Amino acid sequence: MRLFHAATALAATSALALTLTACGNGSGNDASGDQSSAPTSSSSATSTGGAPVENAGATKDAGSSTGSGGTGTSTGGASGTGSSGGTGASRCHTAGLGFSFGAGDGKVSSSDDQQQLAVVLKNKTSAACTIQGFPGVDLKSSGGSWSLTRSGATPKKVTLAAGSSTTFTITFLPWNQGSGTEFKATSVVVTPPNETTSTTLAWPGGSVLLQDGATHPGTYTGPVGG
Repeated sequence: MRLFHAATALAATSALALTLTACGNGSGNDASGDQSSAPTSSSSATSTGGAPVENAGATKDAGSSTGSGGTGTSTGGASGTGSSGGTGASRCHTAGLGFSFGAGDGKVSSSDDQQQLAVVLKNKTSAACTIQGFPGVDLKSSGGSWSLTRSGATPKKVTLAAGSSTTFTITFLPWNQGSGTEFKATSVVVTPPNETTSTTLAWPGGSVLLQDGATHPGTYTGPVGG
């Protein structure tokens, strides 16, 4: 009888151990299965619409803008493409400027053989604006167009209060009989710095000596405010 009870107890103990071992092995297999089936996270950022966002956080250099008037170009200075940091004023636009001639409404001033004509730019808006650089200047005739070169002066930033004005100067060499090819200018197209919209004014200076291919022509434009 004692041998029977001992054998029965030993069998029950072994059965219990086998049950516990089986339960432990089953728990480990379930955990391993959950990890292998989990989706892999993506390192790419996504927009609100679900599309990947490329180079999130990267910035682009806006650069400076240039405009053209006829075949000439208007070129701004280093800070002419944005708002003025000192005054908070934005850049002057063609639509907000009035254009006219200075020095007695179209009269030219002369020095030796060269003559100078001031072009007035007036801020017509109710807010201050800034302007900096060389305007695009094209002389027009019935037979063609001539884009003027720029002087060697350094442009400076000009802040125009509402209703105030600034100027730039067109220096030109008049044509005289026997001096060379005559350019019968009839109008001048002006494009403010960093703008693409132009304004056309009647040319008051008469015929100009054509030097469109010269390295240092006697006809050229200065910077705004220069």
